[in-house]
Amino acid sequence: MKLSLCNEVLRDLSFEEQCRLASALRYDGLEVAPFTLSDEPASVPAAERRRLRQMAADHGLEITGLHWLLTAPEGLSLTSDDVAVAARTRDHMLAMVELCADLGGSVLVHGSPGQRQLRDAASPERARDIAMAHLAAAADAAAHAGVLYCIEPLAPSMDDFVNTVAEAVKLVETIGSPGFATMLDTYAAVGGEAEPAEAVLDRFLPGGHVRHIHFNDRSKRGPGLGADRFAPIVDCLVRHDYDGVIAVEPFDYHPDGPGVAAFAAGYVRGLLEMREECS
Repeated sequence: MKLSLCNEVLRDLSFEEQCRLASALRYDGLEVAPFTLSDEPASVPAAERRRLRQMAADHGLEITGLHWLLTAPEGLSLTSDDVAVAARTRDHMLAMVELCADLGGSVLVHGSPGQRQLRDAASPERARDIAMAHLAAAADAAAHAGVLYCIEPLAPSMDDFVNTVAEAVKLVETIGSPGFATMLDTYAAVGGEAEPAEAVLDRFLPGGHVRHIHFNDRSKRGPGLGADRFAPIVDCLVRHDYDGVIAVEPFDYHPDGPGVAAFAAGYVRGLLEMREECS
């Protein structure tokens, strides 16, 4: 397993400083939110993509992937039936697949709850069909680029399109592309799943549809900083020989981004190393 840090936690630092700190904290990589690179991330020049990838490598890191895919530029929507918005969204999603591959990433996480609502559509059924078509196109592009496009189940308080891993797995099976999968976010699982995250993973990891993990506590302060305990989840991942990425994604940076990143790294590394020693 690899441990990655969602880079918006360190968004106030330059990318080089993000890499330096993440490396010092023993992360294996950074999972990049495209809006931290540019207000128009699809337009990041090829030379800059190579520079960022090399900068991470120079610090012993990978850019493991992308998340918060539709946050920038403004006005994108997975579910809008506006022809111009739909076209811009499709182009952007395909561009994010290309950006991920250029940066050396392996996975894209489609969360972006503000840009995927069904309730705002005149026809939720039509909105769902539009979303499915966008995701199928992104999946095909991802398969061609050698990366994985993951739909992120989000709690009902955040979103009304794909709230559970079970719903996401059905979506994955319907689209049926090797470039499309799902993932589990522990914060979203608390509000969206009827059972603990480890039970959900026990059910769905063996089928190969869950291919990525986000760690965050229900307090939003990151793993180990609240009421949730992650040892059962790590035990489950070990039990199923999960060899993907665990990405740390706190939302509440208390006392600050570097502090949260440091605590989370120590906490998760401790859990992983205890299990390595016992195996």
